Amino acid sequence: MSAMKEVVRVGVVKCGNLGTSTMVELLLDERADREDIDVRVVTSGTKLAPDAAEDAAKAILQFNPDLVIIISPNAALPGPSRAREVIAGANIPTIVISDGPGKKAVKDIEAKGMGYIIIPADAMLGARREFLDPIEMAIFNADIIKVLAVTGVFNIVYQEIDKVIESIKKGEKPELPKIIIDKELATNAAGFENPYARVKAMAAYEMARFVADLTVEGCFVVKERERYIPIVAAAHELMRYAAFLADEAREIEKYGDHVLRMPHHKTGQILIKRKLLEKPAKQ
Repeated sequence: MSAMKEVVRVGVVKCGNLGTSTMVELLLDERADREDIDVRVVTSGTKLAPDAAEDAAKAILQFNPDLVIIISPNAALPGPSRAREVIAGANIPTIVISDGPGKKAVKDIEAKGMGYIIIPADAMLGARREFLDPIEMAIFNADIIKVLAVTGVFNIVYQEIDKVIESIKKGEKPELPKIIIDKELATNAAGFENPYARVKAMAAYEMARFVADLTVEGCFVVKERERYIPIVAAAHELMRYAAFLADEAREIEKYGDHVLRMPHHKTGQILIKRKLLEKPAKQ
């Protein structure tokens, strides 16, 4: 057993971007008042080049972190793989977060003694120049963030990271997550009380997961412009309606005053409440 820590240093390496990438450090400290963690983020920017990923990983090690989170699309690509190689050499507890294609890296992640959270619904956008501009990109990310938030994906992400943080605080060797999130796992974590809210959220999750199939087809398989533009556009329309269904699911919970809220206390403990006007309490 190592020494107990009052403050856990969390380093986040972002290689490229997922919907979850924009939120991961914010999920850990939504009110910016936690006293038990100190977080730093280094990003390679939008690109996944090995040299940029290596630079980001080396930079986060300068922070001397107690826990590292590496988040990227397709963790099997050379860039994210290089980031893992750099971090693995430092023997620091590490969690890899990636999308559906990231499943191809699971064996390598496990071989390096790292944990993982794979999110198949964190779909790639329709990255065709004839369709995607900065505004379309931003709208897609807004939609996917809503889907991942409401369906329970983000609950899993921050709670699993918090478990590791808590173990490190106690001086224990953390049990790193090994999770591939599906619709049932996600919506169970969301804590819906109304069954219709849950099935709407399940539908939203599955729609988002299928968006990834469409965008891969439109970006990498189909070569004819008159074919791939409608395919990627259809994917974005599907994500829009997934966000609409997710919004409906949360509204159903609101109507019964049953929305599950689990804020962090400044000590890092997760509190819980249901009724809008009640105070959060210890679980």
